[in-house]
Formats: sequence, structure tokens, C-alpha cells
Amino acid sequence: MRVSSNQAILLLALVCGTHAIRTVHDVELPSPLTEGTMRALLSESDHKYKAHEKVALYANKVGPFHNPSETYQYFDLPFCPPIGGVEHKSEDLGEVLEGDRLVNTPYDVSFRVDKESEHLCSRELSKDDLTKFRTAVKEDYYFQMYYDDLPIWGFIGKIEKILRPGKPEWRYYIFTHIHFDISYNKERVIEINVSTDPMRTVDITDGEDINVDFSFSVRWKETAIPFDRRMEKYSRYSFLPQHLEIHWFSIINSCVTVLLLTGFLATILMRVLKNDFIKYSRDDDTSDEQEETGWKYIHGDVFRFPPCINLFCAVIGTGTQLFAMVLCVFVLALVGVFYPYNRGSLLTAVIVLYALTAGVAGYTSSSNYKQMGGGENWVRNVLMTCSLFCGPMFVCFCFLNTVAIAYRSTAALPFGTIVIIFLIWALVTIPLTVLGGIAGKNTKQEFNAPCRTTKMPREVPPMPWYRSAVPQMCMAGFLPFSAIYIELYYIFASVWGHKVYTIYSILFIVFIILIIVTAFITIALTYFQLAVEDHRWWWRSMVCGGSTGVFIYGYCFYYFFARSDMTGFMQTSFFFGYMLMICYGFFLMLGTIGYRASLAFVRHIYKAIKCE
Repeated sequence: MRVSSNQAILLLALVCGTHAIRTVHDVELPSPLTEGTMRALLSESDHKYKAHEKVALYANKVGPFHNPSETYQYFDLPFCPPIGGVEHKSEDLGEVLEGDRLVNTPYDVSFRVDKESEHLCSRELSKDDLTKFRTAVKEDYYFQMYYDDLPIWGFIGKIEKILRPGKPEWRYYIFTHIHFDISYNKERVIEINVSTDPMRTVDITDGEDINVDFSFSVRWKETAIPFDRRMEKYSRYSFLPQHLEIHWFSIINSCVTVLLLTGFLATILMRVLKNDFIKYSRDDDTSDEQEETGWKYIHGDVFRFPPCINLFCAVIGTGTQLFAMVLCVFVLALVGVFYPYNRGSLLTAVIVLYALTAGVAGYTSSSNYKQMGGGENWVRNVLMTCSLFCGPMFVCFCFLNTVAIAYRSTAALPFGTIVIIFLIWALVTIPLTVLGGIAGKNTKQEFNAPCRTTKMPREVPPMPWYRSAVPQMCMAGFLPFSAIYIELYYIFASVWGHKVYTIYSILFIVFIILIIVTAFITIALTYFQLAVEDHRWWWRSMVCGGSTGVFIYGYCFYYFFARSDMTGFMQTSFFFGYMLMICYGFFLMLGTIGYRASLAFVRHIYKAIKCE
């Protein structure tokens, strides 16, 4: 039987912290629901049952264990169908986006009814059916079900390696019996354990037609655990204590190192600035005709607005919107809204919050556009703000959804869901962006530069290669990325794996440090740029601040090829496609943070000196 230690570890990650303990391939595993789930997915009254009352067991999806995005409907494999036909359970927007497609099953798991060995059905598997099962077993397909909103997992079958002279032989088996161990407290379901019997298997390696008998068994036992604490037992499985300590230690170690480096650089920069202020104030007192040097020399150009003002303001607006959206998501996460396997809640919140914060983008972009002398083309600016992130996202989605449709995967969104998302964008996002744009256009706020800008720009002196944009971006992105790269593994293992992520407090701390380090490193590079009399800092501060997004996308390649077992065109497309959009969003958001920090810094230093 092929169950490697790595696979066992991955299985532990799959079920890290849920409502059940399941046994798969004779390996007992915790199944996934954790921590803040002192709440139920439904109200408490919906979880009360009488003896012999039927409790629905829903099947969700199947798919390769190592390709989390490549999921298929449960009955795409020739399992026993329900007697009355397959019926789909209604789902909300987030569940559909997650790829959930819950359907009824023929399993009769009534409340407090034990069953020793219940016959499910007899099926004659055709050649095509056997081919499907062989493929599923070979690619380590798992299935997912829900019982009273408790998720459970199991594998379709197993592979055995038979050693023979010359060349080993691989045999493929499917499990034909599933056993449910369920605990109850009075009229409520508390726990569920699922196991497959390794002795009840059918060899599907050879043959064209095989008759298979599927069966299941159920055993109920009483427990004293109250319903409102049925999640407590599993919270410890999401992060074992020693793993949690290592996690905290790694984050603290990384953050302290980065903050120390940031502190050293800040100290040096402050001392240099102090010397500059003393020097320039002494020059002002001794001789008005003395030639100016350094960043004071370009005071007449430093507030000259950048080229492509329309695009620049759209980036600021979109980045500010994404930052506001992320803060709102963190607030919801920290108050416990996104508890594990509250199906699709995070994606639903992201879509709704993105739509509701559209007014922030419109106002920020339009007000900056007016302050920078953009004229009356504010409508064009608002349209660019609307499409700056949504446009590339739409193109990426169309391609990936087409791939999913070609694979017949549940990751392909139905037409109705696409229409709903489009209506949210057309009826909420666009109107709020326009209203924000109108408010920004009518604002009385002025730019109020501390120095007058000359009519003709000064010529920028020749610069060495390391002061060009690309080397500066590499320097700017490395320090913030080093502050978050440890946490990136846990995030990737959750988003692109089966690990459950629940410690949002750590993530929020890392996010705050990311913002602080990004702001500071951009300020430092802006100062060094002005010190060599290069006044083109506007776009440079933007791309330097956002360069961390480029580093994160580079980490994607490392994670995909070195830390994961993802394979296939669909999974590869989904991983790199959607990560490209996430990193693009980070680029816009952190670029805006870098620009705003640099603007505040430049205003401060030029207010502190005497400029004619």
C-alpha cells in the first residue's frame, strides 16, 4: 500500500482541525474545523434531531489530493446514485466560488441508528467506469462529504506495490466499505469519525467488467461534550502546540531582525537629515549666493507633477481601495467571522467589501487628479480607476474559467454566478466609484506644495546603473519580503493546500510590519534619490513600494516547484493565474503606501528649510 510519510503529513494538513477524526489508509487523522467554531454553521435549533430521524449526508466533490483547485462533482465517478435521483443543495455565492457542489447521497445515516453492515448498492463497473476509478486511485483522489455541517474526507482507494523479479507491479484497489463513528449528546450531533476498511477492497487493475458491492456501517455513542463546545476538541488539531510555538518564534525572530535593520537605517537617515538641516540653515545664514547642492538644489522641481497623471491617480485610488478592503477583512477575521469551513465566507466578504469600498477609489483618484491639475477629464480618470484592477482580473478569470470548463471541473463558475458578480460590479462598484469621483472632483482641497515649482525642469545628472529603477525595486522589495516570507508558507499551504489557517492575529501583526517596512524603505530610497539631484521620485516611489508584490510572485515559483506536488495544466494555470492577480493587487496597494509615505516625507523636509 502506497502511503508515504510525506503523504501522511499532507493528510494531517488536510484535516487539520475539523469536526471529526477520520481514518484513511489506516492512518487516524483529525478532520478540519477549528477554533472559533464555538458557533454552528446553522442556528442551534437546526441541529436538533429525534431518534431515528434522518440526517442528510451530502457529498461535495472529489479530486486529486495534491491539486486543490482541480475538483469534480462527486458523481462524476460511478458511485452508487441516490434512489430518487441526484438533487443539488442550494448554495450561496461564496460556496459556488469555492467549487462546492453539494448533492444528496444514498447513505441512510439516521440519528442514533446503528448499522452493522448495510448494503448500499451493487454496480457492474464497465470498462469506462474502471478507467475512471483507476485514474482516481492513481492520482490520489479524495472525496469530501458533510454531515450536519461537519466536513469529512476519505480516499477513493489505494495502490499496492508488489515486488517481482525485474520490475515491480502496481495494483489498484477501490474501497467498497465506509464506516461512520458518530458521537451525540442528547438530540445533537457532536463528532463524526470516518474510516475505510482496508480489507474490503476490490482489485480494479485488470478486467473490463467487474461487479462491485458497496456497503457502509454506522456506530453511535453518547458523549458528555455540550453542543456549544463541540468544536473545542478539534481546535488543537489545527496547530499543534509545538508547531504553534515554532510558528510564533519564527515570526518574532523574522520581525525582530527586520525591525532592527529598519531601526538602524532609520537612525542613519535621521542623522544624515539632521546634518543636512544644520548645513542648509548655516548656508542660509552665511551667504544667500552660495551654490545649493543636494536635495535642496532641486526644490523647484521636486513637486513637479509626474507624467501620466491619469494613470498615476488611478493607481493611488485603486491601491487605497484595496488597502481599505484588506483592513475590513482583517477586522472581520479578528472578530471571528471567518472560522474554518464557514464555506465561502471569506470570498463572499472580499467581493462585497471590494464593491462597497469602490467609493474610496473614486474619491481618492479624482481628488488627486484635480489637485495635480488634471483638468476636466475626471470621467476618463474614474473609468480608468474602475478598470485598473477589474480589467486584468476579468481577462484572467475568462481564461481560467474556460480551462475549468474544458476540464469539466467544479471550479468553473456557472453562468448564473457570473451574471451575479457582473451585476454587483455594474450596479454597486461602478456607481460608487462614480459618486466618489464626483465628490473628489468637487473637493476644495489643494495640493499646497511647500516650494514653488519652476517653469522649466532641471536636467537630471547621469546616474550609475544601481540608481536606475530595476535595481532600486530589488532593494526596496527585499526587506519587506523578508519580513513576511515565513508567513507566506502558511498562507500558501492554506490557500493552495488543505491546511487550515486560523491564527489571524499573527497575520495581522505581519501585515502591519509589512506596511511599516514598506513605508520606511521607500522613504529611504526617495531620500537617496533626491540627494543625487534626481527629482523624478513620484513613479519611483510607487514602483519601489509595490516591488514586494514582484518578490511574492517570485516566491510562487519556489513554492510550486519545491514545496508542493501540484501538477497538470489546470492546477498550474489556476495557481500562477490567480497568484498573478493577487500579487498585482499587492503591487497597487503597497505602491500606494510607498507613495504616500514618500510624499509625507518630502513635504516634511522641504517645509523645514528655507526655499525661495
